[in-house]
Amino acid sequence: MDRSGLVEAVTRKAAEDGGLTSEQVGRVVDAVFGTVDGAGAIAEALKEGETVTLDAFGSFHHRGGETGLRPGKALDEFVNGQVG
Repeated sequence: MDRSGLVEAVTRKAAEDGGLTSEQVGRVVDAVFGTVDGAGAIAEALKEGETVTLDAFGSFHHRGGETGLRPGKALDEFVNGQVG
């Protein structure tokens, strides 16, 4: 899934709860993940040595020169077909 696919999917999910426009969702995605022109909130936090934890999703971390994602239990179980 690329950025436009993510924006479209999030817009569909947000519509279930009253809705956001795809333009609004795009701005949020860019603010969280960044763009070619600027870092997002996750990248900025990692650069400052922080770990970014999103309950149920997982945590982004930067250690020993490597940046990665440790999936949360709920995400891992969903992706592996154990729930939902």
